[in-house]
Amino acid sequence: MSQSPQPLGAPVVRREGRDKVTGRARYAAEHTRPALLHGWIVPATVPSGRVTAIRTADALALPGVHTVLTHDNAPKLNDPDDPILAVLQNDRVPHRGWPVALVLAESAEAARAGAAAVHVEYSSTEHDVVLTVDHSGLRVPDEANGGFPGLRERGDAGAAFDAAPVRIDASYTLGGLHNHPMEPHASTAVWEDGHLTVHDSSQGSSTVRDTLVQALGLGPDAVTVVSEHVGGGFGSKGTPRPQVVLAAMAARHTGLPVTLALPRRYMAAIVGHRAPTLQRVRLGAGRDGVLTSVSHEVVTQTSRIKEFVEQAAVPARIMYASPHSRTAHLVVPLDVPSPSWMRAPGEASGMYALESAMDELANALGMDPVELRLRNEPPTEPDSGLPFSSRNLARCLTEGARLFGWSGRDPQPATREEGPWLIGTGVASATYPVLVSKSAASAHAAPDGSYRIGVNATDIGTGARTVLAQIAASVLDASPEDVTIDIGDSDLPTASLAGGSSGTASWGWAVHKAATALRARLAEHGGTLPPEGVTVTADTGEETEQEPPYSRHAFGAHFAEVAVDSLTGEVRVRRLLGVYAAGRILNSRTARSQFIGGMVMGLGMALTEGSTMDPVFGDYTESDLASYHVPTCADVPDVQAHWIDEDDPHLNPMGSKGIGEIGIVGTAAAIGNAVRHATGARLRELPLTPDKVLPYLP
Repeated sequence: MSQSPQPLGAPVVRREGRDKVTGRARYAAEHTRPALLHGWIVPATVPSGRVTAIRTADALALPGVHTVLTHDNAPKLNDPDDPILAVLQNDRVPHRGWPVALVLAESAEAARAGAAAVHVEYSSTEHDVVLTVDHSGLRVPDEANGGFPGLRERGDAGAAFDAAPVRIDASYTLGGLHNHPMEPHASTAVWEDGHLTVHDSSQGSSTVRDTLVQALGLGPDAVTVVSEHVGGGFGSKGTPRPQVVLAAMAARHTGLPVTLALPRRYMAAIVGHRAPTLQRVRLGAGRDGVLTSVSHEVVTQTSRIKEFVEQAAVPARIMYASPHSRTAHLVVPLDVPSPSWMRAPGEASGMYALESAMDELANALGMDPVELRLRNEPPTEPDSGLPFSSRNLARCLTEGARLFGWSGRDPQPATREEGPWLIGTGVASATYPVLVSKSAASAHAAPDGSYRIGVNATDIGTGARTVLAQIAASVLDASPEDVTIDIGDSDLPTASLAGGSSGTASWGWAVHKAATALRARLAEHGGTLPPEGVTVTADTGEETEQEPPYSRHAFGAHFAEVAVDSLTGEVRVRRLLGVYAAGRILNSRTARSQFIGGMVMGLGMALTEGSTMDPVFGDYTESDLASYHVPTCADVPDVQAHWIDEDDPHLNPMGSKGIGEIGIVGTAAAIGNAVRHATGARLRELPLTPDKVLPYLP
């Protein structure tokens, strides 16, 4: 057996890394079976209305085409928990791109040809797809995503703002954004002897199983969902998406295995997106920079199918001390695809506006923007009054300033030039809540000294297998190499989904508890195990049901240096630095990867990524990676992630906070603030593409 256990926090190499780079790792669409059928969706071509006729004869006449499912012949579902999954159940078209038919064929090519040969007739109705700040249908929702109240008020923010000697009243626009994981959404469904097995590209196969059980009217033991390897999700795979229901329906209807992999151009309409937001931030402060009033109002959209309101105003409730506060969300249902989670929902979009406004306030005061943030550190969470379990934002800011060389910065804008390039630097703060959900795990010890952990966690690229092995090994005083990890199968002990930066905290807590119980059982055996070994199970239901008496958040500081081409308006990021306070770092190698990945996604949000709604056709025009531009390595020449040592005993047995999402939160604002410093012009609409920047250059 292996010797010298590595301490928790060591940079252990991802254990499935070689499988991924050599192609041994199999993804949802790669589980082939004999007689496998391939599915291809027929999307609606009108933005609102009803299907009046579907003609399938031409499609069925094509070689290889097996079946065409429509609302007339598709299996009927029980009402799914999520209305976006009620596909092929009626003739309604709630938005352009909604599935109106599914062609099944012997190959993907034949299915695509068959889909093109399906003729659909519609009765169209008037559509409304444009979000405006004065839309007549706007209202305050009872709740935003996460169960946060749609409106929160403390004191009299309006009166305090009017009385403040220094005021910022600014509006910021963030267009729609789409998740584009490398692996598109895909599912392979097989029915055998009344049992349904689905390989699904999902961030939580337990949730997918429960959804299929309910929608298909099956017993809880009649469905197994496997999500062994997932090629990214970023929120878009956080809950079941239509392709998994369609694949299961098609397999049940035909009696044959079915694979359905969405073409990338269909994802914009089917799998969720970050809804556009129109945000207004009003900050009132004394001449010493101390805030007296904070107001953050967010206008956004949802679909006609269901209500999803990104909690973009929530970060302003906890970030800075102020005796008066008003944070509100306004939402209007439109004839658009349903929005959903995208990495750091709420914090990413809301903190862009808040941190941009803080920079504007620093400029109005003639104060260093780092110092302004330090002056407004709250002693407790402003919204709830709860003490912070730990809050080391100030340390992140000061340490980041030191590492970045902030003190040498000329605060005057538009003063540093290198040929045609205008150079600027910017800073922004970041926060993300500590989330944890009930999970269960099993721990087994074999007579040969090896261990096996079972937990239905999902690895979406974060290195879950590796860090869970480290957690178990740290409890068992073993080497991670002696610990086998089984994840990604709904037949394993039920665990929460991989989302909200909650995965490791939730699964790791269950693994830690199971490993602790196993260690106690092993002590009872005195070192001699029965031939079958010893197995224990544990769950964290009792622990996670308790309401914590603390406000628990990770914090960070982002610093950016940009160069703006004065001739073309192109913005290039020269340096990105993030410094984080995220509890105990459990694997320094995978943690750095997560921080950097978030920062790169934030760069895309700032400079390249955007989804434009076509008001005539009611769909997003950027429907592939040729038009929706995600950053590449060439866009990020120097990106660094650092963290401070943080001992927070109020989290979980590992002392860890989530790290997958905080990296994106402040990046866009830091880059926008750097562009303002470089050019002297304040741009308030993302992304900062050359066409937006150029008119403001000399």
